[in-house]
Amino acid sequence: MKKRVGILTSGGDCPGLNATIRGAAKALYQRFGDEVEIVGIQNGYDGLIKGEWREMQQYEFSGILTVGGTILGTKRTPFKMMTVVEDDKVDKVAAMKKTYKDAKLDCLLCLGGNGTHKTANLLSEEGLNIIGLPKTIDNDIYGTDVTFGFHTAVDIATEVIDRIHTTASSHRRCMVIEIMGNKAGWLTLYSGIAGGADIILIPELPYNIENVCAAIQKRSEQGKTFSILAVAEGVYDVGEAAMKKKERAAARAAAGERTATNRIARQIEEATGFETRVCVPGHMQRGGSPSAYDRVLATEFGTYAAKLVEADHYGVAVAMKNNIVTENALKDIAGKTKLVPETCDMLTVARRMGVSLG
Repeated sequence: MKKRVGILTSGGDCPGLNATIRGAAKALYQRFGDEVEIVGIQNGYDGLIKGEWREMQQYEFSGILTVGGTILGTKRTPFKMMTVVEDDKVDKVAAMKKTYKDAKLDCLLCLGGNGTHKTANLLSEEGLNIIGLPKTIDNDIYGTDVTFGFHTAVDIATEVIDRIHTTASSHRRCMVIEIMGNKAGWLTLYSGIAGGADIILIPELPYNIENVCAAIQKRSEQGKTFSILAVAEGVYDVGEAAMKKKERAAARAAAGERTATNRIARQIEEATGFETRVCVPGHMQRGGSPSAYDRVLATEFGTYAAKLVEADHYGVAVAMKNNIVTENALKDIAGKTKLVPETCDMLTVARRMGVSLG
């Protein structure tokens, strides 16, 4: 029986999207031969809403294993707006269902992060055959030990920290490196340990600036002429922990400091007198070719999705648990964020090494 399988990539790009697309496509062709047709949805859910799709050819999935980004294009389409009819009068859910029907899809593979999986679950509840695949450099998708893109981003962020060491030691400075991660600190924690950061600050553990400065002073007293801080972009201090998100944003705006890293740098200079600089690698952490680990992981996830298609098993998201590829029900993981727990082994490792967590 012929299958028409749709694929889309949604949200922020990251290394491994093309590798996952390739893994799924090659496995589908292997399982179904000429009895499968693959339909590419352009620019994520935005393309699904607007009816931007095309039938893809087998050759298009060759040579993309090592290529960063996504051949299908991607766009952020916030989940909170999916059921809201805006000025354009478009019922987004109805439009997505229409495109699914017009493209004669038997199922749809949705590659993306938390927001992508929430919309995937919405479409599943609307009766569409959906399979989610977990992509994010933040590694914060609930129900899976790892997401593709994470390990590559750790490698990139670690290289940034490595390179900062030389300029920090040469100029005897404190360097505050802003690592991506608004809600979860996995990327900062892993790259901070791998890069030998002296202080690691993550959103799950509100910091006390006095503790941060004390750690820097202690290093100075031990003869250390510089300090490296790996700081997640979403961190906040113990005072802000009691505030709501909008209140925190307003307080920072009033102080003229849009980011936590700029404020931390200023506070360090004022309290310790040490020259301090901020480094923001930004979107470089999401770019470039996937690491060998992510190429393998993406291929595992993609081929497992093809297995689910063959079994007509939908309403699920692919996952890795205890080094075994499996799946979770979308309804069980959508809308949940995997945060760094207080019992995380890597936090214990950091503390044993004397790394300050603020």
